[in-house]
Amino acid sequence: MRPSNIIEKILRIAKKIIPRKLFAAAQPAYHYLLALLAAIVYRFPSRSIKIVLITGTKGKTSTTEIVNAILEEAGYRTASASTLRFKVAEQENRNLYKMTIPGRFFVQRFLRQAVTAKCDWVILEMTSEGAKQFRHRFIDFDALIFTNLSPEHIESHGSFENYVDAKVSIARALAKSTKRPRVLVANADDAHSNKFLEVEADLKTSYALKDAEPYTLLQNETEFSFMGAPLKSHLAGAFNLSNMLAGIAFAKTVGISPEVIRRALEKFNGIRGRVERINAGQTFEVVVDYAHTADSLEKVYEVFQNSRKICILGGTGGGRDSWKRPEMGKIADTHCDEIILTNEDPYDEDPMKIIDAIKTGITEKNVDVILDRRLAIAEGLKRAQTGDAVIITGKGTDPYIMEANGKRTPWDDAQVAREELKKLLSQK
Repeated sequence: MRPSNIIEKILRIAKKIIPRKLFAAAQPAYHYLLALLAAIVYRFPSRSIKIVLITGTKGKTSTTEIVNAILEEAGYRTASASTLRFKVAEQENRNLYKMTIPGRFFVQRFLRQAVTAKCDWVILEMTSEGAKQFRHRFIDFDALIFTNLSPEHIESHGSFENYVDAKVSIARALAKSTKRPRVLVANADDAHSNKFLEVEADLKTSYALKDAEPYTLLQNETEFSFMGAPLKSHLAGAFNLSNMLAGIAFAKTVGISPEVIRRALEKFNGIRGRVERINAGQTFEVVVDYAHTADSLEKVYEVFQNSRKICILGGTGGGRDSWKRPEMGKIADTHCDEIILTNEDPYDEDPMKIIDAIKTGITEKNVDVILDRRLAIAEGLKRAQTGDAVIITGKGTDPYIMEANGKRTPWDDAQVAREELKKLLSQK
């Protein structure tokens, strides 16, 4: 058994023995101790490799993949850890943990593997929950990219202000890094960017959609101005343009040439579970996306504003962020032509209670409730006509449907959509 596993086992036992109220009060110290022990066990690997952290409410995974593509095009050997996958040089594994970064020992072990594999750069996606549990502590990182902030995890953090502070604490950790130069990249289109740009760093830069003007957003691609000449990307939507601008700003700041950046973005074909198009020869669009906030849901729907939309969505997780369920319903009500509400990740909460909360935001459109997610997807596909868009949101590449009593049902929205499309097309 690894030393890290032994330590974690001891701490789990202690957690059960210590009274709940006392443990709750001691949680910050508990998480800090775990972070310190993990760094010691793996010999502070961050000191031996360049690291960029990416944080924000939305766009973290896409920006991680974009930055990775640019660094690889520049000839760097990379490692990356995100909601989508864990990659060390040529080796990669799908993230099956239902969380972005599993824990402190995982992070430090991952960094040590990247050092051993002689990687030049590590790209780490960092969440507010991760920051709250000190998963970024004892990581000397070189750069931070901030994408955006919108309300999420409010119940966990206690308030939006606490959520914002958890994100900004990652920037404060950059300020304490021993690395030089410390690079900070922030989205100037976001109202909270100044909170990040005020933090100490050696090189600071920002990006905004106006930097890409003139740009054209199409359903299947984006064309924008880069270094005075048009650049055509396979990624669609203003949010993806913003993610690309984040990657561009970072790459330019660390000295990657415009020619390399252009090649990387023109080659880049997209990200699994992020506006992922499923094509089996049908005459309508089928799209899988991770959108799990009202804002991200609206941005995905806007990509297909010229299509009749059949929208399949759920409540994005039982037991948390119940305030946003009616908001998700309102967005669907505004943008969708047909709405199918289905099961997503209810955990121990009644799935119908979640769906009923979403329905309170839907006042104009007819709603169908099909709890079985596969049947919901199949029904959406059956209703589609030529030129329509069937948009399946909320899970993206999530590997399980999380149900009561710890039950995990293996899942893949894209794979299920392919299977149901194949059945549908075989009947015609």
